Formats: sequence, structure tokens, C-alpha cells
Amino acid sequence: MEKYNIVIIGGGPAGLAAAASAYDAGERSILILERDVKLGGILNQCIHNGFGLHTFKEELTGPEYAQRYIDQVLERKIEYRLNTMVMDISPEKVVTAMNKSDGMFQIDAKSVILAMGCRERPRGALNTPGFRPAGIYSAGTAQRLVNIEGYMPGRKVVILGSGDIGLIMARRMTLEGAEVKVVAEIQPYSGGLKRNIVQCLDDYGIPLKLSHTVVDIQGKERVEGVTIAEVGPDMKPIPGTEIHYECDTLLLSVGLLPENELSKQAGVELSRVTSGPVVNESLETSVPGVFACGNVLHVHDLVDYVSEEAAAAGRNAAAFVRGELSGDTSGEIPITFEGGPRYTVPCTLDPKKMTDTLTVRFRVGAVMQDRWVNVFLDDERIVHRRRQIMAPGEMEEVVLKKSQFENHPDLKSILIKVEEA
Repeated sequence: MEKYNIVIIGGGPAGLAAAASAYDAGERSILILERDVKLGGILNQCIHNGFGLHTFKEELTGPEYAQRYIDQVLERKIEYRLNTMVMDISPEKVVTAMNKSDGMFQIDAKSVILAMGCRERPRGALNTPGFRPAGIYSAGTAQRLVNIEGYMPGRKVVILGSGDIGLIMARRMTLEGAEVKVVAEIQPYSGGLKRNIVQCLDDYGIPLKLSHTVVDIQGKERVEGVTIAEVGPDMKPIPGTEIHYECDTLLLSVGLLPENELSKQAGVELSRVTSGPVVNESLETSVPGVFACGNVLHVHDLVDYVSEEAAAAGRNAAAFVRGELSGDTSGEIPITFEGGPRYTVPCTLDPKKMTDTLTVRFRVGAVMQDRWVNVFLDDERIVHRRRQIMAPGEMEEVVLKKSQFENHPDLKSILIKVEEA
């Protein structure tokens, strides 16, 4: 059995940033396992710009952003294996994987970093009525076909769901000569970033119909048309509101799910809200020595935040290998929330273990205007910040300082509370 101090599952932006960070923290025994034919993950097919403004202070395309981190891994001579599928991770951190050259092999790891990213929600989860003809794609599949393989999925397009990939594909298909008829979103708000609504829909005159969903798909061999209808507060279609669109393609952009089959096998506790691991201030899961970062932990809106989070996971994994992270969980305090947030990452915090500053990220469950975001340590308010608008499509964050905890040696509760201004 091979032995490595840190094994990183996934060679996308999270895995690459974690590897470089662990190396810079003094660790040399690192292995990245990536199932695709090249490093970079999903960024290789995201040829639009808008990446890297926070990390590199310049605007990059997805492949350019990925290449910056690939270069860091190559410069540090960090070992990686491509075309390698990880089959299993045991609670004892034994990684079972396979590829063409090595066959099936096992690695005994001192620490594992989960960086598998996320996958698109399948159409089966939607119960869309109608036949199952050709011409129905997830938005990510269509993106790969157009940007990497050079195929056009169709010429007349309806998009269901207003996640960021769907919005970006509305623009991409338009630029390639297709006619995007409409983007329908079942929620009363968009699931994507505001800037993507403006740059991808408004700039090209593509209508966005909120509180609408697909109620019928016409065509047996190939999609011939799609009918959408308005939905009420109960999410059920309202009779008489149907609109028919003649089209040959339906793209589905109905949400992303963290890729956590391996996490379950490792015995990692998963959040019922995010479907990602429950982690502490070190991004360590419920299994000691197993860390998680990026979209496998919770779906991010900006890759810059993925890289920032992954760098912390890499540093902490290196510290775990050196024996600097104690396994004592008695000081962990749950981070509670009320007034809007659906979850927080991390879920718990031990003030003694946290770094000088710690970013706590969360998403709200509905569009909110003019709110105060407050953080309380027991009864003392340490953060009081006004937000003009908060939406489920955009991640929120609060930065906590270790110095703020010094006056609370017997701290019992940490509360994030959103209130009307």
C-alpha cells in the first residue's frame, strides 16, 4: 500500500489551491487524484471572463484562472495522477482508486482533503411532464458541448432555471447564433448573480420569467416545443397562464449539489441543508484528518472564494499531519442563526483553534431588502453591518476576529441574526 501524508480528491480549483497551500505550509508528501484527462476541473469549459478579480486583481477566463493554479502545482512539483477514479475512502483514511496504468490501488493517507466539486441536479428530480425526446440537456453539459467539443445542442432554446450556468449559457448560445426564447424560473427570484442577469439576459433582450415552470414538453424524437406556466405560492401551475414556445432544445439549470458519495463512505456527517460536510473552524469534517473545501462543501458563487477556502484547508491539513491540530472537540461551539440564513460554513467554532480572522459564509432563504446582519457572542453584539439587499443566489459573509473572543472565556453561544433595518 502506498503512503502519502495528504491525499487530495479532485484536481479542480479547490484541489489545486489546497495542494499549493499545503506545500507552502511545509508539507511535501502530497498527491492529487483527478478523474478527468487534465487538471483544472470545471473551469476548463468556462471560457467566459469574470474570474480572478478578488484573487489576482484582474479579470480572467475560467481556463486562465485554472492555469494560474496549475502552474503553482507544477512549479512546486506536487505529484498528481489524471484519469484516476477514486472508488472509496474508509474512515481510517485509506483511499481506494483505479486508473489504466496502475489498475486498482490503495493509499494510506494521514490526511484527506475532499475537493470533488459539485454536480448538476438531475432532471429526474424535477418531475417535468411530457416525453423524453432528444434535445434536453443540463446547462453544464451544453456548455461542455459548445465550448470544448464544438457542437451546437440546438438552434431554438428554452432554459428552465436561472442558476449562473443557465444564465451564462443563454448568452453563449445567443453568441453562437441560437435564439434563446425565454429563461423560466420557478422561484420568485433568480438563482444566479445579479451581474449575470444584467450581462447575459438584459444585454441580449432575453426575457426572464420568474414564478414560471415547464408544464409540458412536446415532441417524441426531438423536442418540438415547450409550454411554461405561472406557479402560485404553493409552486403548482396556475391554469390559464400557459405560454407555448416552439423550440428544439431545453436546457436545465435547476441547481447544483455537492458531490458527496465519497464523503458518505468515509463516514463524514453531511448537512441536511447544503448536502455538504459539516465542518469546524479548520474546515475539518466529523472524521478527524478529513477536510473539505470548495463546492463539495457548499456551492459557491465565485471561484475566488473557493480558492481562499481551499488554501485554508490545505494549511490546516498540513498542521494536522504535524500534530498541531488537536482532536479535542470539547471547545466547539455551534454557530446558530435566525432571521434569514439557511446554514453557515463553518458550522462550529473553537475560539482557541481559530486563526486571527475567520470568514463565516452563509446564504439566505429569500430576497431581503434593507437588513442588519448582527453577530452576538452570548449577549454582546460584535458585528453590526447593513445590507441593502440579500438574495439566495449570492453568498453572504461575516469576518470574525480572534481578539473579539478574548473577553468571553466561558462563551456559550455564537448567533448570526438578520433583522430589519
